[in-house]
Amino acid sequence: MTRREDCLAMDESDGLAQFRNEFFLPEGIIYLDGNSLGARPRAALERARQVVELEWGEDLVRSWNTAGWFELPVKLGDKLAPLIGAGRGEVVVSDSTSINLFKALAAALHIQAGRGSTAGRRFIVSERDNFPTDLYIAQGLARWLDRGYQLRLVDTPDELPSAIDQDVAAVLLTHVNYRSGRLLDMDALTRHAHQQGALAIWDLAHSAGAVPVDLAGADADFAVGCTYKYLNGGPGAPAFIWVAPRLMPSFSHPLSGWWGHAAPFAMQADFQACPTIRSALCGTQPTVSLSLVECGLDIFARTDMAALRRKSLAMTDLFIDLVEHRCAAHPLELATPRAHAQRGSHVSFRHPHGYAIVQALIEKGVIGDYREPQIMRFGFTPLYLRFVDVWDAVDALARILDQQAYDVNRVPQAVT
Repeated sequence: MTRREDCLAMDESDGLAQFRNEFFLPEGIIYLDGNSLGARPRAALERARQVVELEWGEDLVRSWNTAGWFELPVKLGDKLAPLIGAGRGEVVVSDSTSINLFKALAAALHIQAGRGSTAGRRFIVSERDNFPTDLYIAQGLARWLDRGYQLRLVDTPDELPSAIDQDVAAVLLTHVNYRSGRLLDMDALTRHAHQQGALAIWDLAHSAGAVPVDLAGADADFAVGCTYKYLNGGPGAPAFIWVAPRLMPSFSHPLSGWWGHAAPFAMQADFQACPTIRSALCGTQPTVSLSLVECGLDIFARTDMAALRRKSLAMTDLFIDLVEHRCAAHPLELATPRAHAQRGSHVSFRHPHGYAIVQALIEKGVIGDYREPQIMRFGFTPLYLRFVDVWDAVDALARILDQQAYDVNRVPQAVT
């Protein structure tokens, strides 16, 4: 079994070790929840001060022009694009993942209607284990459209090919499952959807900045995702939306706000969509939050996703191996696939007292999180985590389990 000294040696030879200094990490904390909220880039504090004190405080409304506030959604989209296999002018950073998902799904159904595909295509396919907001948005949109759309849910990824048939209008899938960390085959599933005449929408919330993504190579149709997880944009940071260039001429959505207008400051009474990805915008943008997103993206511009993926897999391999050796006497069940091709960048274990154990770990300075039912999640962010952090986290987990040092009667907090 790997020793702590081995992990220290791995850190010495880690080509990404330098990036840990780009983040503020509290002393004594092992942060394994970057899959939920990324750590703060050190540059973010000064950037926030600059935006609030100087750009807002001194230049006031002039900063929409002088500080480039107006162009931020597209500027950030261009910086994010290489991380997801997109091109310049194809991504905007704006709104929340839920809102962008609504736009993408509405646009997909509208495009299908324009193709005369509404007669038989009444199904939207997703996984029952998809992130709940994705399902809620699909249910809500189908209900409001009142055109007979139905959500068709599968219980396992293996059921997706048979569920995606010629009755399907759109396929709505999360690339890396939020609960299990299961990584779907984007290329194969998108190709199958297209063969059946369906459009593919991908949620990259647990993919962007964590695993290599090639939207263009997969010939995907739409993608959305957040910036506050692996991209380290800050709590509640704006999300992003991508539309395949071939679909831009037919792209439209119901949230046609003034920022998506071809000429926003012409103040025309009728909406005329901008012919570019800016048409995915709605209203005035949250400039302070947008500005902080850039701090994380600037770090990624100095990295390589292939190198990040190699370290991520090495860390998750190490974590799984250590847990299964050190904690073998306890009722832990691995919920994350072992195969690299099916694994994202977080690892989940089931335990009957998962919530209590996670809380005990947090009290020991090891921060992970919990998801129902019985899932303990541990995120591995290669930019700022060390291999010795993995060893120390498992050591803390083993001690808690061996000593039963957790309170099974603990009442869950509002955020788990």
